[in-house]
Amino acid sequence: MSARLDSAQPYAIGLFRIVVGLLFACHGAASLFGVLGGAAGSDGGTIDAGTWPGWYAAVIQLVCGSLVLLGLGTRAAAFLASGSMAYAYFDVHQSAALWPIENGGEASAMFCWAFLLLVFTGSGALGADRLFARRTASGREPSTEQTTVTA
Repeated sequence: MSARLDSAQPYAIGLFRIVVGLLFACHGAASLFGVLGGAAGSDGGTIDAGTWPGWYAAVIQLVCGSLVLLGLGTRAAAFLASGSMAYAYFDVHQSAALWPIENGGEASAMFCWAFLLLVFTGSGALGADRLFARRTASGREPSTEQTTVTA
């Protein structure tokens, strides 16, 4: 049973990445463009351009969420997204109460840890990272020369 589950692991990680990236990108699109119900607390509106930290957070959500969704630069985009959600939790939510259930920071905490997991696992299957890695690896010819690197 374990061997079968282990063989499916890249696909499970890939699907996890796609869902997390899509949900994160939707938050950014809602805040920037007023779609999907608009920005939180705005009755369907948007966040004014350039306002700190909301507008910048929305840009990070849209861009990093889209990159993670596609599996393109997954580790870097997930690292930035995780950091932005840690900032959101500690700066915005934790001042209200200690626990996420009390301060409304569940989504920030969950996104933070989900993206941190993707930093370490990578894109999994079905990601553009793997597609480009295969293309560059197949385009290279094995080198018969070996160079010595000295420090």
